[in-house]
Amino acid sequence: MTTDNKILPLMALRGLVIYPSMVVHLDVGRDRSVAALQQAMLGEQCIFLSAQKESATDDPEKDDIYEIGTIAKVTQMIKLPNDTFRILVEGETRAKILRYTDQESYLEVEYEELAEDSGDSHEEEAYARALYEQFEQYVQVSRKINKDTLESVSDITEPARMTDVISVHLPLKLKEKQNLLETSNTIKRMKRLIEYIADEKKVLEIEKKISQRVKSSMDKTQKEYYLREQLKAIQKELGENEGKTGEIGELAERIENSDMPDRIREVAKKELDRYERIPQNSGESSVIRNYLDWLLALPWTKKTKAEIELSHAEDILNKEHYGLEKVKERILEYLAVQKLTESIRGPILCLVGPPGVGKTSLVRSIAESINRNFVRISLGGVRDEAEIRGHRRTYVGAMPGRILQGMKRAETVNPVILLDEIDKMSNDFRGDPSSAMLEVLDPEQNRNFSDHYIEETYDLSNVLFIATANYVNNIPGPLLDRMEVISLAGYTEVEKQHIAKEHLLPKQIKENGLKKSQLQIRDDALLTLIRTYTREAGVRGLERMIATLCRKAARIIISEDKKRVVVSNKNLEEFLGKPYFRYGQMENENQVGTATGLAYTAAGGDILPIEVTYYAGKGKLTLTGKLGDVMQESAQAAFSYVRSRAEELDIDPDFYEKYDIHIHVPEGATPKDGPSAGITIATALVSALTKRAVRREVGMTGEITLRGRVLPIGGLKEKSMSAHRAGITTIIIPEDNARDIDDIPESVRKDLTFIKVKHLDEVLKHALV
Repeated sequence: MTTDNKILPLMALRGLVIYPSMVVHLDVGRDRSVAALQQAMLGEQCIFLSAQKESATDDPEKDDIYEIGTIAKVTQMIKLPNDTFRILVEGETRAKILRYTDQESYLEVEYEELAEDSGDSHEEEAYARALYEQFEQYVQVSRKINKDTLESVSDITEPARMTDVISVHLPLKLKEKQNLLETSNTIKRMKRLIEYIADEKKVLEIEKKISQRVKSSMDKTQKEYYLREQLKAIQKELGENEGKTGEIGELAERIENSDMPDRIREVAKKELDRYERIPQNSGESSVIRNYLDWLLALPWTKKTKAEIELSHAEDILNKEHYGLEKVKERILEYLAVQKLTESIRGPILCLVGPPGVGKTSLVRSIAESINRNFVRISLGGVRDEAEIRGHRRTYVGAMPGRILQGMKRAETVNPVILLDEIDKMSNDFRGDPSSAMLEVLDPEQNRNFSDHYIEETYDLSNVLFIATANYVNNIPGPLLDRMEVISLAGYTEVEKQHIAKEHLLPKQIKENGLKKSQLQIRDDALLTLIRTYTREAGVRGLERMIATLCRKAARIIISEDKKRVVVSNKNLEEFLGKPYFRYGQMENENQVGTATGLAYTAAGGDILPIEVTYYAGKGKLTLTGKLGDVMQESAQAAFSYVRSRAEELDIDPDFYEKYDIHIHVPEGATPKDGPSAGITIATALVSALTKRAVRREVGMTGEITLRGRVLPIGGLKEKSMSAHRAGITTIIIPEDNARDIDDIPESVRKDLTFIKVKHLDEVLKHALV
């Protein structure tokens, strides 16, 4: 086709190359393109079509358009509702832009047609056949081209036209299509197409092999994974954020926004990648998910702003706890050191005392006073090391140990953690938890505490650990070496009365729905309640008795419509029944063969009367009263000492051959043991054999050696309080225990006389009439 002036309007195409003989629909919407189309329709309906170099360019200039294009005939034009046109064009010949003429509304170009460069006809025919064969094989491998296309190509006799038609149906990139358009030599075009189709066939064959191999090896799990990946892609396309896809995205965001150190964050990301690859119904999937939840739940750097103000701490301790002056003083000293050093490295405090004396509440008050979160970890009955260090993740139901569980509850890295009942830990074939606790409590090691479940080191150096125990002797030695023991001996009757009136009674009145004016417990009833209805060093049993009185008062107020209930000594038995306990009282008169000892029990202290009698026999020594090994040894030692000093004590030297001796400690069903009954047994033995009475107002405590030396004992405060309760006025103690007298409350100490002795002779001098 030719024109007189060789000038045509130009329309730039996005991502499309038009070949001669190619018929295609185009949607025209850009202003310049519409103007060019309208100008073409005014003439012979011919237009110059050329591809633009970048599809993203909205308003291309001459530098943005390829100079080789196609002259096409517009055979049909339809105007669409949105001011665009749909046209049908047919490519006619290749052409080259010579220059652009200036037009404001559209581009117009002067061009020249490019003639087909044909070579040797035989060579062209050979290449045409080779091209057709390659295309035929490609159609068989590819699923994108149907057989009708192949038939239409087979009908083409002109090699130049065949190359253009085949080029249209191949998945070529824009530059490759433009390159073919710019190649006017037919044989060169056929060569390039043959090479491209051969390469494409190889790729398709490899893809087919891979597909067959994957298909043959795909088992049920892989099939599910493949389907889930497809579901994930579908959900992403739909904009849905459900299922595992949304869960992984949420976890990734939480990991990125968490306070983890970088090394922990990297571990979490690796586990998240594993979690994403593993099918959701796999057992490993739930294990990884739980692990990620724990990594995210643990505090890594978050702290409470702990401010130690001694005056504030002292106010809280005094408000929450009556008495315990030395204990509170030691705690305040500890906090003062922490404030000066700005560090919590130092001894671990261990509060030791009988049940109910306020060990746990003291630790809670410490946490409140220094503005730290409080967590209680109970160690009673722990036998498995994994309870402290956690289980390996290979075990079903594995989880971290109690220490990291406590850190999760604390939500900060600097809480106060109470290790309750640390003396109740045991060990068996599953390990030794007390040894695992060494790493927790050692300031040199707990900076890199290792939990078997988490596997990464965790810093416990900011935690303030405080332990509690009932008996020091039950705490393993290496563990005790890392702790500083603070003893809580128990409360006197005066202290119990004050605690009951100021704390326990108001608390129980509130918990049982009463008003302060509806219940009154008089002082005499409260004292009787303490003495005869409870037997303890603490106030736990006392609180239960007060709660019982509150419940009974509530029933009376509701059922009998009374406004107030008053509890006194006269009606106490009506509420609580007969007294449960009878605290030991001193004898009404001096007795021969009976001495009053003092004992330290889990409930505080009590008096321990010891009776000795003898009768005709052959020197047999009988011990009764369910005595432990230590007390039996004390009795043997006392008996041997009396035999060795028989003449000096005016005792028949042959008494052990003529008489059987029976030593008995009353309340035989109660187990009794301890190294402080030696002088009491010896005194009762000498009293029985010499028929000299023992002074009834004298109580005694101390161990004895075979030479009569008196050894020091423990629990003097509790023993003195029990003696005071029983009406005893004089206490014989080992001289080495004189330093412990200051620990006894002033209200008890002023009513007692302490006699300090070194030898049993001194004991007998003060104890026997």
